[in-house]
Amino acid sequence: MNPGLAQLQPYPFERLRALTAAVTPADMPAIALTIGEPQHAPPQLALDALTEALAGINKYPATAGEPRLRQAISQWLETRFDLPGVDWQKQVVPVNGTREALFALAQTLVTPGAPGRVISPNPFYQIYEGAALLAGTSPTFVACDATTGFLPHFEAVTAEQWQACEILYTCSPGNPSGAVIPEASLIKLIELAEEHNFVIVSDECYSEIYRDEDQPPVGLLQAATVAGNTDFKRCLVFHSLSKRSNLPGLRSGFVAGDADVLAKFLQYRTYHGCAMPPYNQAASIAAWRDEDHVRANRQLYRQKFDGVLARLGEPLGVSAPEAGFYLWPETPVDDERFAVTLLEQCNVAVLPGRYLGREIDGHNPGSFRVRMALVAEAHNCFEAADRIAHLLKSGL
Repeated sequence: MNPGLAQLQPYPFERLRALTAAVTPADMPAIALTIGEPQHAPPQLALDALTEALAGINKYPATAGEPRLRQAISQWLETRFDLPGVDWQKQVVPVNGTREALFALAQTLVTPGAPGRVISPNPFYQIYEGAALLAGTSPTFVACDATTGFLPHFEAVTAEQWQACEILYTCSPGNPSGAVIPEASLIKLIELAEEHNFVIVSDECYSEIYRDEDQPPVGLLQAATVAGNTDFKRCLVFHSLSKRSNLPGLRSGFVAGDADVLAKFLQYRTYHGCAMPPYNQAASIAAWRDEDHVRANRQLYRQKFDGVLARLGEPLGVSAPEAGFYLWPETPVDDERFAVTLLEQCNVAVLPGRYLGREIDGHNPGSFRVRMALVAEAHNCFEAADRIAHLLKSGL
């Protein structure tokens, strides 16, 4: 039995279910702000491509993906991040959602048997920790709190910890804060990866949801290009259609970057058996080639943020994040108590921040915060904000 299984902690939503199992919600329609599952309509062009390609179900798909899909992805990367060139044959691998690929990459690259092979932000997407534990190592956590603008405090990582590292997970824009790692910081990380021989795994799944249409978040490959690393050595980025195109059920994303690392990853995936179905590939091609629906999607989120913050910004002391669709406010009471109270008094579900973090040296950077996912339709988000604001004004 893999010993890492015994170290896995309950998933955040399992902990939330346990916390609220005995809670009687307020007698009003339930509104969930917990799971980051987009509820906007998916693009019709992707749905049409999906159904038109169903005849391909009688063929085994290639693990590497169809050339047309890899070409569409490479063209999207070049345009979106102003890259001089992405080799679709060697630097792009389609995946069945970035969740499975973020996990599988650790199984490919991590040498088991010693701690600290993986460095992760804290709070974090739970897959980073699980991937590390099941690859035979234990992660080193880097705190992301208000003192650093919710960016990982990389300056606290020692030379010995960098030297032990084989994978550095980053998430930019961040989950749950929406903070974007600046280009200069990414370049510094690339220099550290070169010095200490580790791979940067940049989870950029929220990169296409941002406030300012003229200032999209910078990406790792973009920073590598600026730094002269045009081969993207030791750099991998992960992107998904789940958030960008409201297609979480399609399970479609990709990993791109260092060709040598991806060759090993593709070898692993050939044995792992996780090729993307041909009809999913057809839908993905259509989605990656269209930006109109992505711009419209961003506008819907801007409208929701504006409406929610007009109601909750002052009473909860929260402002809009740089990117993503989460609010990450500080709570006036313990985050678990706050979540229970919202359910009891407002029938609004939020996720306690401590569930997304780990306590290191007596401090969990997620404590006294909650994550609110503004994924529901606007009227539901506004109604939830009105209920919470009323509760805050009347006193907890």
